[in-house]
Amino acid sequence: MPKNGDPIEYQVGRRSVRVSSPDKVYFPERGITKRQVVEYYIAVGEPLLRAIGERPTTLKRFVDGVTGDPFYAKRVPKGAPEWVDKVEITFPSGRKAEEVCPTEPAVFAWAANLGTLDFHPWPVRRPDVDHPDELRIDVDPPDAAGFSDAVAVADTVREVLDTAGLVGYPKTSGGRGVHVLVRIRPEWDFVEVRHAVIALGREVERRIPERATIAWWKEERAGRVFLDYNQAARDRTVASSWSVRGTARATVSTPLTWAQLGEVHPDDFDVLTVPDWLAEHGDQHAAINEQSFGLETLLEWYARDERDHGLGEMPYPPDYPKMPGEPKRVQPSKARADT
Repeated sequence: MPKNGDPIEYQVGRRSVRVSSPDKVYFPERGITKRQVVEYYIAVGEPLLRAIGERPTTLKRFVDGVTGDPFYAKRVPKGAPEWVDKVEITFPSGRKAEEVCPTEPAVFAWAANLGTLDFHPWPVRRPDVDHPDELRIDVDPPDAAGFSDAVAVADTVREVLDTAGLVGYPKTSGGRGVHVLVRIRPEWDFVEVRHAVIALGREVERRIPERATIAWWKEERAGRVFLDYNQAARDRTVASSWSVRGTARATVSTPLTWAQLGEVHPDDFDVLTVPDWLAEHGDQHAAINEQSFGLETLLEWYARDERDHGLGEMPYPPDYPKMPGEPKRVQPSKARADT
């Protein structure tokens, strides 16, 4: 029998995963330990693999628990077992790296032992890592708003997707926001997919201008829910379905149906409750891979907005190289002052 604090081993499929310091507390407010996080990831391994299998995946590691400083591991950590697969990706700068590429559930238990809470997959699968197969809409409420505001805007996102002939699958972000995922055919590059999200965001803003905005600069948002189109840019990711978030409650980004989205609260889903939720309700995104959609309509909207309304490219994140057609990366108030 292992003593308190002694390493323990879990059999996960064909693999034996060693967990060091299993009683180390990751979430002090609730006393949740590394062991419980590892066991959580073993419990959700199958649907998590369905969500991010074969995807380049950044590990968000909290080696000192949620009270410490996390970091993003964008390369396969040294000493990784040979069965932890990898895939090469290219950053916006042109540099390349080999990222973790999950191919079996044991990878999640191994990563949790390293302090990984969130998995941040790219919206691509190998072997084609330059053409996304997933459209992601990040519905991000401001500090003054809450989950119910995000849900209301997400409902309009659903209506716009339906107009464009697309089917979205919602999930909690693990915080106050909502993520909507759409499986797409991998026929468009990152720039085109980002343009599709911009076009969708503009249409949502037209329908509910008092509640939603696609404005990049906070000073222009006026307390509205932000549709973060730059999460569709290369090397930008959101926490995956089933990811544990670095919150005091150990909340989990949980796949839902549209009906469920309006009936729940993000705090309903955490490391301790989600395994039972999964056992009772199943994976609500299990059918996401059954049909892939095209971006033709959204890209027609983008071209129309550019042609008829002078609405073209929008600012990229500040760490990106200057992109073709991009406007100045300067806050509007500062731009007016310069003028």
